[in-house]
Amino acid sequence: MSQTKSKKYFLLSMMLIAANLRLPITIIPPLLNSLEKQLGIPKSLAGLITSIPLVTFAILSPIIVKFAKKLGNELTIFIFFIVLIIGSYLRVIPAIWALMLGTFLAGIGIDSGNVLVPAIIKDRLPNEIPLGTSLYTLSMLLIGAIGTALSGILITKISSQSTLGILSILAIIALIFWIPNLRHNQKDDSKQTEVKHYRSVWNQSLGWLITAFFGLQSLVYYSLITWLPSILENHGLTTITSSNLLTLLQLSGLPCSFIVPFLSVRKYGLRKLLWMLLIGYAVAPLGFLISTSNIVFLTIITVLTGFGSGLAFNMAVIFFTEKTTNPYQTAEVSGMAQSAGYLLAAIGPVMFGFIENKVNSWNFIIVILIIMSVLLTTSGVFIARHNSIQE
Repeated sequence: MSQTKSKKYFLLSMMLIAANLRLPITIIPPLLNSLEKQLGIPKSLAGLITSIPLVTFAILSPIIVKFAKKLGNELTIFIFFIVLIIGSYLRVIPAIWALMLGTFLAGIGIDSGNVLVPAIIKDRLPNEIPLGTSLYTLSMLLIGAIGTALSGILITKISSQSTLGILSILAIIALIFWIPNLRHNQKDDSKQTEVKHYRSVWNQSLGWLITAFFGLQSLVYYSLITWLPSILENHGLTTITSSNLLTLLQLSGLPCSFIVPFLSVRKYGLRKLLWMLLIGYAVAPLGFLISTSNIVFLTIITVLTGFGSGLAFNMAVIFFTEKTTNPYQTAEVSGMAQSAGYLLAAIGPVMFGFIENKVNSWNFIIVILIIMSVLLTTSGVFIARHNSIQE
């Protein structure tokens, strides 16, 4: 296979892997009401279905980096995606234990791609990192959004278990297409020698700033993904309209897959991105505090918030690749950020569901999310001013 064809095939297979890194999570919100009724899940625990993968990410991200050092990045993703598929189809069994265990296993598989794909992009496409990063985030966001929409449509026609089974087929396709990449699986012993004298990102302030940025954007995003339909229903919108706006929120972040890599390498580009992030993720959500059922107004607010979420996630991925100097370092900072970051994010869906049950209002939750977005932007300012992580 020629180098050009090999690169194109890698991009295709990488995009298929990326397509499964949010899909198993984003197909759940439209199914929550059905699952609650069918399995008898208390509403106060519904947020757990979103939080379980996030806790999994937090625990396993550093461990996956160690697996990859021994097995190679490509082989590690292949093995863990088998676990993802097992977990996805375990959720088809109509039982609470199967839903929870399957979600945990799916989270393990997702985390391998979360941590290692940015490192593989830096390794395989060292001179085309913006292209690889754009396609990676585009696939993740687009398929995640489409999955939410399809889940909302299918649940009106078939059972939640059948919906989960159908939408999990993409993981099998991705695994099959990933197999040829195993020929490029590399375990470079020389890297092990270098790492002995390597200054860990856990001991560097920039590593913690990137972790804070990633954690805050994850906290806000996954809380919105879980509870935005309920917030919108509280405004008087129907369930199907609220589900459609949740899909729109995810789709609104797609342009950021190209905007962020384009601006990040330009003079004052990060400054412009941070201003847009503040407007989209901190100012726009103030609109949800206004008591109105005007669909046009709520759509505009949702689109702006979704654009902010796309900026935040893509900037986090850019920080992984642009603030590191080699693929191993990229994997380590990615693992660190997703370990501590997702631990923070996992608190959101459950905590906010609990708080809403106590105060019976979503406004307090929205204010907290806005404060988190301001802190997110502030951490981004410090990262932008910081030099790359030291070796």
